Amino acid sequence: MDLSNLKPAKGSTHKEKRIGRGQGSGRGGTATRGHKGQKSRSGYSRKIGFEGGQMPLQRRVPKFGFKNINRKEFKGINIGILQDLADKKGITEINPEVLRNAGLVSKRSTLVKILGNGKLNAKLEVKAHAFSKVAQEAIEAAKGTIEKI
Repeated sequence: MDLSNLKPAKGSTHKEKRIGRGQGSGRGGTATRGHKGQKSRSGYSRKIGFEGGQMPLQRRVPKFGFKNINRKEFKGINIGILQDLADKKGITEINPEVLRNAGLVSKRSTLVKILGNGKLNAKLEVKAHAFSKVAQEAIEAAKGTIEKI
């Protein structure tokens, strides 16, 4: 077997239906479009979402909400997770690069916000894009420092 004699498995392919190629084909004449009417004519196309004159779904459902183009999406990291990192890896300085290496933040462009859930005992130097008030107080209470990037 080589590339010159490869072919599909028997019965896996079907011949294309040749529509409108004479009466002998069994699909001549009206070419499977039926008799008369708009859908039998050439150039016919139906509007996207058309439901036969019934009010279409996109018009029945009310509009609401909007997308804020100025929104900044933060990845939230709790101080309890920072404590785990400090315990397991012995890290004293935490920044987005350290969090990325630990698998907590995915992309380079991800903004990091430190949140206040959990306990923090370790003295850490934390660099992030934003801090919640509770997290900031907890880091400073553990004699650590914060720096907004």
